[in-house]
Amino acid sequence: MRTAVYPGSFDPLTNGHLDIIRRGTRLFDRFVVAVLENEGKSPLFSVAERMELITRCTAGIPAVEVHSFSGLLIDFMRRFNANVVVRGIRAVSDYEYELQMALMNRELSPNVETIFMLPAVEYTYVSSRLVKEVFRLGGDVARLVPPPVLESLKARLPVTVGG
Repeated sequence: MRTAVYPGSFDPLTNGHLDIIRRGTRLFDRFVVAVLENEGKSPLFSVAERMELITRCTAGIPAVEVHSFSGLLIDFMRRFNANVVVRGIRAVSDYEYELQMALMNRELSPNVETIFMLPAVEYTYVSSRLVKEVFRLGGDVARLVPPPVLESLKARLPVTVGG
């Protein structure tokens, strides 16, 4: 069984993330979405909320599992007998950071490979941080996030029109 892990904070899940998940499940038998427990980032949604949103948004996609992790990604991967990390890359700046992480993961576990996937063109500029910022300022993000995420944003974030 070929198992891949797609790690991230997913705060919140975007349509770019979903695009990577959908296409990733065509390449692997088991696709584990790994939600990072990193409270140092001051997340908008708790780990449990992010996991629930991802689970709801991927309900119709076979082979997807949603779990959380803290610590080294390599240790998490060993628990699932996974040897492939999937990472989405939108720009050269993403690649530079992700290359360092991929090489460190390989140093820690030589059998781990990292696959970089590009999101669909319409999502190449979309990031969770940008979605939250635009939403806070009253912008329409409905095309950028799944409906359950949009509803959660509306319930959680005050909109400050005009800054």
